[in-house]
Amino acid sequence: MSWQTYVDEHLMCEIDGYHLSAAAIIGHDGSVWAQSSNFPQFKPEEISGIMTDFSEPGHLAPTGLYLGGTKYMVIQGESGAVIRGKKGLGGVTIKKTNQALIIGIYDEPMSPAQCNMIVERLGDYLIDQGL
Repeated sequence: MSWQTYVDEHLMCEIDGYHLSAAAIIGHDGSVWAQSSNFPQFKPEEISGIMTDFSEPGHLAPTGLYLGGTKYMVIQGESGAVIRGKKGLGGVTIKKTNQALIIGIYDEPMSPAQCNMIVERLGDYLIDQGL
């Protein structure tokens, strides 16, 4: 299965009638493996900051998490495994696998829990596959 298929069919899928706003699978080095057409253009230093937060939990908390120039307030996550951010009525969930970051961005009416489930379920599957 191609990486684009994972984005199109597993991240941008419908859940309870809702969809993520945007999604991507990005290598730890910031290379884009696959993304939805409307995923924001991000800066390499934004991915570097996210990777630092996975190795040093709390790194992004004082400044916020930036993705595509959008600032998200860092909220509860799973140390070294999941970072969650909130902005207004939407937010972002980032799951780290062995080789990639699975990123889902949502807006209301999708709930944070629905976004978390979609992103973390695919991330857990890829980890199980050694990816």
